[in-house]
Amino acid sequence: METPSTGYKVQKYGCEVKRYCQTLELKDNPELIAEYRRRHSEGEAWKEVLDGIREVGILEMEIYLVGTRLFMIVETPVDFDWDTAMARLATLPRQQEWEDYMSIFQEAEKGASSNDKWKAMERIFHLYK
Repeated sequence: METPSTGYKVQKYGCEVKRYCQTLELKDNPELIAEYRRRHSEGEAWKEVLDGIREVGILEMEIYLVGTRLFMIVETPVDFDWDTAMARLATLPRQQEWEDYMSIFQEAEKGASSNDKWKAMERIFHLYK
């Protein structure tokens, strides 16, 4: 079983990938955080939203939580264009409905897109060459 102390497996792809790391703050409310976790559990996230994420070219998306801080890792092919993909994602079925629903839990305005809410993080260290 994968846990924070045992680590998480990384997917392998048949192509070179790049990674985007982003953060977002949840509202400081244990009940809302519990519901946010539930809504992101297997079988609970909306199929149309998951299909849309894949349709725009995202290979993997992981969200981690500590306290009220979310950290998201997105893996894509190296030729992936973030701005183009996010503009397209915002137009796909149920995406804005999902974003509006998620804004109940997040420190974000209703009507904001995923791209508006999640803030890109700067990598300041890496071990590999």
